[in-house]
Amino acid sequence: MTQQTLTRPRFTGWHMFAIFVAFFGVVLVVNVEMARLAVSTFSGEVVENSYDASQRFNAWLDEAKAERALGWQAAISRSGEALTVVLHDRAGKPMTGAELSGDATHPLGATTDLALRFAEVQPGVYRATLPAGRWQVRLLAHAQGRTWRHLGEVAGQ
Repeated sequence: MTQQTLTRPRFTGWHMFAIFVAFFGVVLVVNVEMARLAVSTFSGEVVENSYDASQRFNAWLDEAKAERALGWQAAISRSGEALTVVLHDRAGKPMTGAELSGDATHPLGATTDLALRFAEVQPGVYRATLPAGRWQVRLLAHAQGRTWRHLGEVAGQ
């Protein structure tokens, strides 16, 4: 029997260079694509004018504190395309006769905002139409000479 000797190819500097180029090329391509996706899906803009927002910040905090002091509560639910909001005052009594408005947005801005038109169907129970999907719902209630805001989320059919 003859014995064959196996020779391994030599690992040269060119091999190492090719490995480095391939590795860092993949890293670069992935980083560029991730940056492109990040910029195309969220502009980073939260307010239109940051200076004006900074000047109104304390007023916003005061408004939020006054709204919390009211003790009003909202329970948001949905069944099919019916969005139901139940409003209660501090004592847990239904809030009848409130002017309730709002808008719905997709959390990632997939579609345009929808204005919600609520009608009181029972004492303290308000209903509007909302298509299926996951939505952030911003409510604005005017009752008893006061204004109250609430942010909630609904998902499903």
